Parts: sequence; C-alpha cells; structure tokens
Amino acid sequence: MKLTERHKQYWSINLRITAVLLAIWFVATFVMGWYARELNEISFIGPLGFYMSAQGSLVIYVAIIWYYAHYMNDLDKEYDVHEGNLD
Repeated sequence: MKLTERHKQYWSINLRITAVLLAIWFVATFVMGWYARELNEISFIGPLGFYMSAQGSLVIYVAIIWYYAHYMNDLDKEYDVHEGNLD
C-alpha cells in the first residue's frame, strides 16, 4: 500500500501529538518524583511533592487520556478515517 501525502500528513500530526503528550507524561511521572523533596517545601493542600505523587499525577494521566481521545476523534473525522466510515 502506497501512502498518499494526506496519509503522511495524518501520521505526522498523530506522532507530534503523541510526542507532546508523552513528554507531559514523562514530566508528571519522573521529573516530579525526582524533585519531590524540593517540591515538599511548597505547601499546597499539604506538601506539594506528596500531593503530586498521590493525586496530582493521576489527574494529569486522566487529562492526557481524555485529551488524546478527543483530539484523535476530531482528527479522524477531519481526515475521514473515523469509525463510522470504514470501507
């Protein structure tokens, strides 16, 4: 199957949004954990490092999943590859 320019554009956008969301995930998971002691000096409903580890990162994960699903549904419709149009 030969990819058209439209297919390449669709996958380019898909890979770009995936890379951005993966970078956000990396920061929420590893960078926040690495700097947890420094974040504990900031108080926001208790120590910020503890809050981000216990609740904040989970909220970020759910927001990433929701945004990706919403964005990809819109992108699929724009490029006419949504589920209702499978041929």
